[in-house]
Amino acid sequence: MSVADDDLRLVRVENLRVGLNEFGAVWAAAEERASARAAAGETDWFAGGVLLTCRWIAGACVEYRGRRRLPVAPITRRSAPAIEELIEAEYVAAVILASNPVSPLVVDRPGFLDAVVATLSWAWRRAGPPPLPLQSGATSSDQV
Repeated sequence: MSVADDDLRLVRVENLRVGLNEFGAVWAAAEERASARAAAGETDWFAGGVLLTCRWIAGACVEYRGRRRLPVAPITRRSAPAIEELIEAEYVAAVILASNPVSPLVVDRPGFLDAVVATLSWAWRRAGPPPLPLQSGATSSDQV
């Protein structure tokens, strides 16, 4: 999936604490990195965690088993669209899960949980740097 301007126009601004262009640049970087690694036969759990979190925050439809649907939350797997209260709940669930080093999300998917926490910390809490380097055209001062 590529990130188009139409995808960004549909993002609820209430879902972000960072600029829309900055969010789009990180999302695009995650999509590109995950696709490149998949083409090489590798799984990049960190890039996957970033892109799944971005897709959920954005409410971007994804194809699943031949059908288009809204993405599920990356940790709780809620099927409800991302809104402020659910984003905060997802962040809290991710932070709590990160404290459990034997969780399958930690053991079986190295980097995935760290990516979700980093993405939600940055995009929702505006704490810390972007989870992936920004592509050209977006700056950390870009505001929603």
